[in-house]
Amino acid sequence: MKKRNILLVIGLVVLSLLVACSGPAESDDVVVDEGNENEQVEDVQLEVLKIGATPVPHGEILEFVKPLLLEEGIDLEVVEFTDYVTPNLALADGSILGNFFQHIPYMESFAEDHGLDLISVANVHIEPIALYSNKINDINELADGSTIAIPNDPSNGGRALILLAHNGLIELDSEAGLNATEKDIVSNPHNYKFAALDAPQLPRSLDDVDAAVINTNYALEANLNPVKDALLLEDADSPYPNILTVLAGSENNPLIQALAKVLNSDEVENFIKEKYDGAIVPAF
Repeated sequence: MKKRNILLVIGLVVLSLLVACSGPAESDDVVVDEGNENEQVEDVQLEVLKIGATPVPHGEILEFVKPLLLEEGIDLEVVEFTDYVTPNLALADGSILGNFFQHIPYMESFAEDHGLDLISVANVHIEPIALYSNKINDINELADGSTIAIPNDPSNGGRALILLAHNGLIELDSEAGLNATEKDIVSNPHNYKFAALDAPQLPRSLDDVDAAVINTNYALEANLNPVKDALLLEDADSPYPNILTVLAGSENNPLIQALAKVLNSDEVENFIKEKYDGAIVPAF
């Protein structure tokens, strides 16, 4: 009898232990499952959009629109370049979907030279090209025989010569067009000499030449403001709006269209006006 009671007590103890262990395990499983479900609800997938740009002002403008695109489920990744060649080649190799650094004449010239089918999707802003100097404070002080540095790519080189011609320093052949070269100079009464340099090198050339025509993005990087520091400044009729560019076939991509829309928004217009204080102007 005593033996049976002992066995009964042992059996009850074992049963109690099994029930106690199994209860919490089931509860823990439920909590873990609920946590996983919550994580799945919050895990929103963003579409990544890679756009190439030179740092100033293009990269700054793209950084500004990042939150606007994020609201639409687009993660804008800005890929920075410091030259005017690589961004279009990156379009060709597919490492970026679009770029924002160039104007239409440059895009067209590059496309022809490299056999690329490039498309302008949206005008964004104009960067007036300008003449700067570390040696003189007024254009009337530019001596005969002075050396003027200009960009060495066809479209910006022509743009620089047109700026000089428009202000009476030289005269160009009337048939020269936007891609004018030194060969198109028909009158140079002050015997100016020209040094054609890579655009990024122009700000650093100011100590070596008498003056230099510099694109505004590189001028801004060198803390030069075209409104305050330039000897000569391109006027508002410039045919050189900076554009969002893609390879043909990508212009209707929803990601590109979303970017084009925000780049032409009131928010971007106000940002450009407030941040750059006239150094660049909206072109939409």
